[in-house]
Amino acid sequence: MDPKVEKSDVPIRPATQYDSEELGSSCTIPASRWRGLFNRIEDLAGMEARGIERVPSEERHKGGVREYMQMMLLWLSANLTANNTTVGILGPLVYELGFTDAALCATFGGFLGAAGVGFTSMWGPRSGNRTLIVARYFMGYYPGKICSLLNLVIMLGYGMIDCVIGGQILSAVSNGRMTVIVGIIVVAIVTLVVAAFGMRIFQAYERYAWLPQLMVLCIMMGSAGPRFDIHTPSVGSPEAVSAHRLSFFSLCMASGIAWAPSGADYYVYYPSSTARWKTFMMTTVGLGFALFITLMLGVGLGTGVATIPSWSAAYDNTPGNLLAAAYDNLNGFGGFCSVIVALGVISNNIPGTYSASLAFQMLGRHGPKVPRFILTICCVIIYTACALGGRNYLFEVFNNFLPLMGYWIVIWITIMLEEDLIFMRGKDYDWTIWNDWRKLPLGIASGISFLVGWAGAIVGMDQVYFVGPIAKSIAGGADLGIWLGIGFTVFVYPPLRALELRVVGR
Repeated sequence: MDPKVEKSDVPIRPATQYDSEELGSSCTIPASRWRGLFNRIEDLAGMEARGIERVPSEERHKGGVREYMQMMLLWLSANLTANNTTVGILGPLVYELGFTDAALCATFGGFLGAAGVGFTSMWGPRSGNRTLIVARYFMGYYPGKICSLLNLVIMLGYGMIDCVIGGQILSAVSNGRMTVIVGIIVVAIVTLVVAAFGMRIFQAYERYAWLPQLMVLCIMMGSAGPRFDIHTPSVGSPEAVSAHRLSFFSLCMASGIAWAPSGADYYVYYPSSTARWKTFMMTTVGLGFALFITLMLGVGLGTGVATIPSWSAAYDNTPGNLLAAAYDNLNGFGGFCSVIVALGVISNNIPGTYSASLAFQMLGRHGPKVPRFILTICCVIIYTACALGGRNYLFEVFNNFLPLMGYWIVIWITIMLEEDLIFMRGKDYDWTIWNDWRKLPLGIASGISFLVGWAGAIVGMDQVYFVGPIAKSIAGGADLGIWLGIGFTVFVYPPLRALELRVVGR
């Protein structure tokens, strides 16, 4: 991306521009008595002043080859991180899959999840709106707030996980001289500094962060790879193995698709002429390739835990310690690589924190009055407090919670696809009514379909806290939540939406 263009990527907007001239008379965001003061602070600090307001075409930067490359590098940097590696570890250790089975599930599951993010990301340049503002055109104004709340949970949860893993690795490298608490705070502070400044700074950070992260992960492969157990087969009956394959595949897919509710957030400054298929491909390739590398490393480390006592002891302590143990034969240089891995989670945390602050603004009509950087600070405080208070057990809780988040995302994407391909095919969207509930869809059909999809997910889920009746009927047990959620929604939404359009007209 050209530095000369970057300077105008994120215009610093004075308070007088929060009016109907830009937003349209039907979607004005009310001003706050503090808005002028906060905008002056943002102007002086060089922060991004814009929150959830739509970016008009005249305020977007120019497109080009560098911009498409930036798309890929953003997702590559944000996901070549330790938190995804810990997901891969679960394949051999929890689902008892052999290396080949787990690696195939991780690869195809990760790329399928990345494709879901690629789909939602296309709406950023197309509309100039954030992802869950676009959701209002499919879910309705008020049901769309439910999606914003759920996405806020996801982003804060991942923020907590990133802080815990980063803190664990830093503590392990220092042989306990740096406590996990101090490590958590270090990760949180660096994340806050970059995320608070907004799009321009964090895009610049992500443009280069992938290189050291990729280098240390390649070194991890060279150091730990020869000790991976690639020959031991999956454990269990053929039915149980098949069920575990599907469950782990779904988990890896959920790990990638968790970014879908934020996919368009980072592209709103791209011109509307940006090619949709290129946006889809660059996002899918960047995210999919990052997941491929990290999940595969996790699978390999998981196979070694059963055969290498030092790795088993490290994993019993914390997942972060296992990642540090992967460099145990490199002495001091291994410690240096572990520090880079620990700091790499910041690349994952920055865009998540940025999107969490936007989700906060979408929850209520007074949300946009609060500057984004203030909400960013609140988000960091919340997940840092959770990480500090629950550092010994919340990691396991959230890993069990991750598939549950995947359920609602695939249901929402199914509704988006059906609305766009069936009911809006060949029609234009009026992106200027993004904040006008009187003109947006009422959301009755989408709301009912969302609940029905959830019902399908619940009867098919297979988690430690609940096993649905359909999942129980499968030999060996299998998590069918994602797939039944999609199936129920596919059949319910079209007739309900057709009825809603006939009766309500929008």
